[in-house]
Amino acid sequence: MPQTLPKDLSLYRPNVGIMLLNKEGKVFVAQRLDSPGPAWQMPQGGIDEGEDYQTAALRELEEETSIAHVDILKESDGWYFYDLPPELQGKIWGGEYLGQRQKWFLMRYLGADSDINLETIHPEFSAWKWVAPSELISLAVPFKVEIYQALVEDFLPRDT
Repeated sequence: MPQTLPKDLSLYRPNVGIMLLNKEGKVFVAQRLDSPGPAWQMPQGGIDEGEDYQTAALRELEEETSIAHVDILKESDGWYFYDLPPELQGKIWGGEYLGQRQKWFLMRYLGADSDINLETIHPEFSAWKWVAPSELISLAVPFKVEIYQALVEDFLPRDT
């Protein structure tokens, strides 16, 4: 469930995130290039000035992974927020933000794995894989765990 709004939205960078599922219901994750250790995440990125959320999500997905053939299954009702760890605050995004506010999309991948290409114009990832939703939380960096837990609950059906 999207979180309560912080007092000052201007301290949170507007962003979109994509939970991408394959035909088997596994989730796409990729290893960040700029991390010395394991840092798997779902695709995400900033929203350009005047850009609508869906367009931003589709653009970011293609820019980061070359993935263009998807069905949009769901858009989050509200925003999800996370704070950067103190050691990163003031160092990325020009030091302007404490963290990000994210509009998330659930999408189904319609292409072939062979179409996925991380060697893009501005590469962000070194590797990718499909994981079971139950693995997603254990792969997330600590400051994204709450969001990933909420997304699994909000976007994916529960087994009965």
